[in-house]
Amino acid sequence: MGHVEIPDTDPSGPVGLRGAPRPRTAASRNRTAALEQLWRAPTAQRDPAGPVPVRRKAADGAVLAALTDLLGLTGPAWLLLRAGDQPRPAAAAAVAGLLWAGLRGARGRYSNGLRGEPGGANDARGAVGALGAVGDWLVLIGLLAVLHTAAGSPVDPATAVVAVAPGLLVAAAMAGLRRWPRSARRADRNRRVLLVGEAAGVDRAAGLLTSRTDHDYTLVAAIPVGAARLDLDGVQVPGRLASCPADDDVPTVLGGVRSHAADLVLVAPGPQLTGDRLRRLGWGLHDRGVALSVLSELSGVAAERVRPATAAGLTLLHVAPPLRGGPQAVAKNVLDRTGALFGLLALAPLLLAVALSVRLSSRGPVFHRQVRQGQHNRPFTMWKFRTMVADAEQLKPQLAVVNEVDGPLFKMRSDPRVTPVGRMLRRTSIDELPQLVNVLLGHMSLVGPRPPLPEEASRYDEREHRRLAVKPGLTGLWQVSGRSDLSWQETVSLDLWYVDNWSVAADMGLLARTVRAVTDGRGAY
Repeated sequence: MGHVEIPDTDPSGPVGLRGAPRPRTAASRNRTAALEQLWRAPTAQRDPAGPVPVRRKAADGAVLAALTDLLGLTGPAWLLLRAGDQPRPAAAAAVAGLLWAGLRGARGRYSNGLRGEPGGANDARGAVGALGAVGDWLVLIGLLAVLHTAAGSPVDPATAVVAVAPGLLVAAAMAGLRRWPRSARRADRNRRVLLVGEAAGVDRAAGLLTSRTDHDYTLVAAIPVGAARLDLDGVQVPGRLASCPADDDVPTVLGGVRSHAADLVLVAPGPQLTGDRLRRLGWGLHDRGVALSVLSELSGVAAERVRPATAAGLTLLHVAPPLRGGPQAVAKNVLDRTGALFGLLALAPLLLAVALSVRLSSRGPVFHRQVRQGQHNRPFTMWKFRTMVADAEQLKPQLAVVNEVDGPLFKMRSDPRVTPVGRMLRRTSIDELPQLVNVLLGHMSLVGPRPPLPEEASRYDEREHRRLAVKPGLTGLWQVSGRSDLSWQETVSLDLWYVDNWSVAADMGLLARTVRAVTDGRGAY
């Protein structure tokens, strides 16, 4: 049987065909499409008896792109380090340049995905353009910080950051130039999909495909299996397969392909369409040059955790456990502490100005200290700039009846307890900056789920309690996906995705996305 693509769908929550969970509200549906592309759905391996798969190949101009990144960072870095009287500027610039080019190569910026695979690696990682370059650059800063600490380098850290900044500008410019012709060709990569399966599976897959626009699959028709009725509006049904295997299975599907100009048959397996029947359908389609994809029941699992294999003619998807230790956990801790320290030092003037504004604008303390539940449900004291009146907690029971959020959270778009200065701080998320102290102390991470209040955590069910398996964060998927505009279940889905699929590289991408989300200001109140 030929190559089978397995886009991932979630039968129970808002998870897209590729990547992280997404809220289904109209306002937030497409807000994090670039972030989702950092995680692709798993693709099953070919059967050993079939044709050899086409492996990743160097993209056109990949060598030139790598050299551009290397020289675009090394040259300016050498000049700036030399102008700053830093020791051994050539060696330091060369190390930074090699790390930069190697990092971008490892993250797929110079390579294409599998031939014929829509949304391949180049789309999933490279297509984020300048935003991807920012994420790569933040990872580079973290790697250089680790090397600086480990090697005891005499190079001034602030000068080093300035020296490698031109490399980011060059990479962002080149990424924009490479994206322009790709965006012009995007329509050519769109797959016209004929959906085949039992009614329940077809309805679920069709609902997800038609409710999202951040993928390359366009549903043109559906062929149900069995006599059950489809709950689809506006989707053509050119035929129907019998409940049991029949000789007209392949002709019926091929007829739908021809009548609707489909170039991909997407199968939702079920008791009536699996095993030998699915295999024979694959034979008939591939013999006539029609691509076949099979939906997987896996949900909430990033592609990096999935390893496809075959055994006894079966296609196996080995799922690795979530990261809870090892080198990445150590690197995350180092980057958290280093980033928090640099952040506190760099933002000291802003923090002082905000503290004076809070103190002079309303009665009460500058900081609001609150007990929150951290990793493994351990309590800690979280720091924020005070944004409400001094007796806000005493007024909260009176406002419970107008709570605008479901679940254990309490949120109001126009909370009367918020001060004018506090409203500005909340909109820009500046009120959260004192939590850098919590990160420095190890209570929190730069990226992670939202830290809950004790009364919120006490109402968690088993699923929600899994949010506490990692350190809470200053920002996270919820921050870049709508913040307070999200429902409770949407927030939980995003946090659970992060808990199970986090990585240092994904953290850097989320930090880059946070800048845009904070600047946008939507969902913050």
